[in-house]
Amino acid sequence: MGRRPLPRLRLGSAGGTPLVPPGRGRAFARSTADGVADVLQPLVALSRGLRVLAAVGRRKWTELPGDRRGPVCTLVVACGFVLYLLPYGPLAAAISLIGAAGWAGRGRAGAASETPADGTERLRTLYEALVPYFSAAEDPSPLYSHGGDWSEAFDSFAFDESGRLTRLRLHYPAYFTDGEPAARARIEQLLYAKSGRGREYLFEWDEEANNLTLTVLPALSTAIHAQRFVTAPGETVLGFTDPSSVQRTLPVLAGPETCGEGEEDEEGAEGTREVGLKKAAADGPETHDVPPVVWRTGPRSTEPHLLALGQPGSGTTTLLRSIALQALPHGEVLVVDGGGTGEYACLSGRTGVLAVECGPAGTLATLEWAGHETERRLIAANRARQLRHAPPEDIQRPLWILLDRPSAMSHLAAADGRTDPQELLAVPLRHGRAANVRVVVADQLDAAEALSEAVRSHTRARVVLGPVSSEQVAAVLGAPPHTTPTPEVPPGRGYARLGAGPVHRLQVPATPDPYDEAASEAERQAVLRLLPAPDPAAPQAPAPVGG
Repeated sequence: MGRRPLPRLRLGSAGGTPLVPPGRGRAFARSTADGVADVLQPLVALSRGLRVLAAVGRRKWTELPGDRRGPVCTLVVACGFVLYLLPYGPLAAAISLIGAAGWAGRGRAGAASETPADGTERLRTLYEALVPYFSAAEDPSPLYSHGGDWSEAFDSFAFDESGRLTRLRLHYPAYFTDGEPAARARIEQLLYAKSGRGREYLFEWDEEANNLTLTVLPALSTAIHAQRFVTAPGETVLGFTDPSSVQRTLPVLAGPETCGEGEEDEEGAEGTREVGLKKAAADGPETHDVPPVVWRTGPRSTEPHLLALGQPGSGTTTLLRSIALQALPHGEVLVVDGGGTGEYACLSGRTGVLAVECGPAGTLATLEWAGHETERRLIAANRARQLRHAPPEDIQRPLWILLDRPSAMSHLAAADGRTDPQELLAVPLRHGRAANVRVVVADQLDAAEALSEAVRSHTRARVVLGPVSSEQVAAVLGAPPHTTPTPEVPPGRGYARLGAGPVHRLQVPATPDPYDEAASEAERQAVLRLLPAPDPAAPQAPAPVGG
C-alpha cells in the first residue's frame, strides 16, 4: 500500500487559520515599541536636557550686559582649569553635566504634559491661520498646508496659568519674503491677534535659519521713583527699559508696583497701591540693578536737544520734572509752562532755577534772554579758544531750557499779535551744543504739527509716551517699535530713540508734583529730597502739601 501524502499547511491563506492572530500581532508590535521607547527614554531625556541647557546658556549670555561678559568668561575658564587639575575633576564634571541634563529633560517632559487642554487647539488654529502666508502652490512638500501637522512647524511653545500663549518659536519656508517690512508686519499682526490682544509682544526674526520667535514681554516696573542716579556729568536718565535693550545697569531704589498694565480697574489699582505703600513703609525700598535709557549731552553729543510727545496725562510733564531734578546739581534751569497748570511751582525760588514762566509776556522776555545768552556763550568760548585759555566758568555750567506745551503759548501769542515763542528758540537750538545749552520740548501728539521747523529738525532725541499705535511711534521716532504697543499703559510708559539708535521701551521714574494731594506721600517726599535749597534772593514758593 502506498503512503498517503501529508496535507500542506497554508499560512495566511484565505481558507486557513493564520499562525498569529491580527489582534495579538498588533498588541505584540505595540508592546515592542513601548519597550524600545522605555529603553531609549533616558537617552531621549538626556538629549532633550542638553538642548534645554544650551538654550538657557545662550539666552543668559545674550541677556548679560557687555561689561560683565569678560569677567564671567574668565571665571568659567578658571573654574574649568581648576576642575581639570583636580583628581577625578573631569569625571565629576561629566557626571554633574549628565545629571543636570537628565533633570532638565525630565522637567521639560513634565512641563509638556502639563500643557493646557486647549493649548493644542490654539496651536492648530494658529497654524491654519498662517497657511495662506507661508504656503505656495508650486511647493512640492509644503511646511504649511490646510490640515497639516503643526508640530513640524512649531519648534517650542509655552503657556501661562490661564492657558494663553507666552512664547512660540516657529519655522517658515525659505521663500517667504522676510526681508520686506510689509510681509513681516502682516505676520506679526496675525500672531498678535491670534495669541491674545492687550499684551506686549516681541518678535525676533532669524533670517538665516528661517525662524521666528514670539515672546510676551513682562511689564516694565512702575516702582522706581525720583532719586539720585549714578551717572557721569552730561548723562541724563530718561527712564528704564528691558535688560536685552542696553548693556548697562544702574542701582536704584524701588518700592512696590504702583499700577499694572491696564488690566485692573480703578478701585483694584487703588487697593493694590495702598497695600504696596504700607508694605514699603514696613520693609523699606529695595536696591535693584535696572537697565536705563541714558541721554548723553555736551559738546560731543549728536543729540543735544530732546522732544517728548504724548497724549494728555501720559507723563510728559513728569519727564520734564525728572530731567530738571537731574540737571539742577550741575547746571541752571529755565522753565516755560505753556499750559499754565502750575505743575512746576515746586521749582520756583530754588537755587539754580532762573525762572518759571507761564505768561506770554514773561515767556517772550525769558526766551529772548536765552537767545542772547547763547550768543554770549558762543562769543566767550570763541575768545577763550583764540587766546588758548580755558573757557570761563559761567559758560561751563549747562543751561537747560525746558518748554512744556509751546504750541499753546504760540496760539496765545498769535491771538495777542506777539512774536511766536518758538521762533526765539532758533538760536539755542542751532548753537546750543557749542554753547552748552540744552533744549527740552514737551507737547501733545495732536499739536505736533504746530511745532516749528527748528524744533522738529534739531531735536534728534525723541520720546513718545502714552497709548500710541505703531504708526504714531514711527512718525515721531522715525522708526517703528520692535514690540506691539498696548492700548492701555500706566503714566510714563512709552518709547524712546536717541538719534539713529534703536527704539527702546521706556518707563519714566515717578516724579509727581509735591503739591499734588493725589500723589503718594512716598513719591512726593522723594521729589522734595531732590529739590535744591531755596535761593535767598528769590521770592519763596508756598510750602508743599504735607511738607
